Amino acid sequence: MRVHLIHPSDIAFGVAVITPRWLYVMAGATDPAVGEIHIVDETLEALDETQIHSGDVVGIGIHTSNALAGYRAGRTARERGATVVFGGIHATLFPEEAHELGGAHAVVRGDGDVIWKKVLADCANGGPQRIYEAGRTAGDHFQKARWDLMPRNSYMWASVQTVRGCPKHCSFCSVWRTDGQKPRQSPFATVIQEIIELRRMGYRFIALADDNFYPVTLTDLERAARRTDKTHLHTLEAMRADRFQLMAHLAELPSDMHFFTQITTEAAEDDEFLDAMHKARILGALVGVESVTPQGLKDVYKEFNLSGDALVRQLRKFREHGVYVLGSFIFGLPSDRPETFQATATLAQEAGLMFAQFVTLTPHPGTVDFERWEKTPEGQVEYGGVPLSRHWLIPGDRRPKLYMQHPVMAPEEVRGRTQSVWDEFYSLSNIWKRVRGVAKSTRSRLALVLISKLYRQMYAKTGIANDSARRKRANFWARMLARPCLRLFQAKPMPDLPMPTGIMEEKGVQERAPYGPGPRSESKGNLPVLSDT
Repeated sequence: MRVHLIHPSDIAFGVAVITPRWLYVMAGATDPAVGEIHIVDETLEALDETQIHSGDVVGIGIHTSNALAGYRAGRTARERGATVVFGGIHATLFPEEAHELGGAHAVVRGDGDVIWKKVLADCANGGPQRIYEAGRTAGDHFQKARWDLMPRNSYMWASVQTVRGCPKHCSFCSVWRTDGQKPRQSPFATVIQEIIELRRMGYRFIALADDNFYPVTLTDLERAARRTDKTHLHTLEAMRADRFQLMAHLAELPSDMHFFTQITTEAAEDDEFLDAMHKARILGALVGVESVTPQGLKDVYKEFNLSGDALVRQLRKFREHGVYVLGSFIFGLPSDRPETFQATATLAQEAGLMFAQFVTLTPHPGTVDFERWEKTPEGQVEYGGVPLSRHWLIPGDRRPKLYMQHPVMAPEEVRGRTQSVWDEFYSLSNIWKRVRGVAKSTRSRLALVLISKLYRQMYAKTGIANDSARRKRANFWARMLARPCLRLFQAKPMPDLPMPTGIMEEKGVQERAPYGPGPRSESKGNLPVLSDT
């Protein structure tokens, strides 16, 4: 039996920014005795269906934005006689859709780390279950990735996960519902071991692919301390201590290593935490700003964020500690007005953001926004026989410019103003101003300029570039920029790099033995761009 793991996509760039971690985690959960593992990431190259044969097992992981491509791959695999298994956040939310449209024999709901072995055993015995309820895996049972199967010279950044779940409850986000509001942390020693393995292979840029790298805030600790029962306080203190131990060990790694993560603005209150991030060379963080107005923050249930001048000071605090922010903003909120767009662009510049993304409000499944919207008349409008409430099933070039009707602006106005903010923030003159202020060497400046332009081409199409001409143009320039950017991130492998002091003594952590000359992935290149969480 051959096991194919497919990360679907409509677009192949040949080179991508961050590894699709789930592919290699599921490969790690696959017993080599079961059969040969074949990894396919369609963001690098399209699936070669002739590689799939009767009796094989095909695992396809989908999120909402690539569900349509995943269903196409599933039907193809089933037609060729393979057993098709779907997983991922979208399949967790819509298991029957994967059966009806993707040719699924089975769907795994929840984390696949532990249950995948049972799924494969059932497939080998000819009787996979229709639905597997996997639930949420505890942090100390997160599956290690099979990075030895990763294609070389394709990924700019590798990815490691240290925590799943987020205690917040933002209306536009599904993470707190699917991954839970109780963060599950992987032991820091296990994380460091995996990072060492990646640096030995030549990866010096690592994305800490977490829902929220700052799961315990100072406010959380203060509230817990006021309780008579201190059990919760002790739990939070232990989680915070583990964060600091992780960062202390990251600081011991080779000085050419750099990390990027995702975090809330509340971390700006915590000087000690930001200092530890800087020492650990966690030099970049995606921060969900969402809106620059109090009304906008109320719209998305994110009133714990600041706004206006206070927000500028808060975001600058990250930079003062050597942590550069990729700010994420949402346009099309009910409280947005025409002047909101320029105010956002101005604030992003004044706050010293190195990167920013400006997306239009999209009702993603599993969110509060989606549940409210799908019941409205606009959610029932059909496009080619598909209701807008199932917008991911509508081909990209046929989707509307905006999914949710705005009270005072037409969809084209919201789209046009959003595009203008992208254009202003990523103009060459503004990029150069940001780069000149932080990069000392010519190489570093060139790297930041290229990365800025690459990011602009890959992500500015989100919710904006729905017409085919714009998509083709953005994809062309992304491909042109990707290969030079890859060379800037590559590093010489360090096969003899030792574990940091103290890691090997941690309970339960042992130096992982190589998998040996067993079956390897035949894919020539497989990787994705920054995935949605």
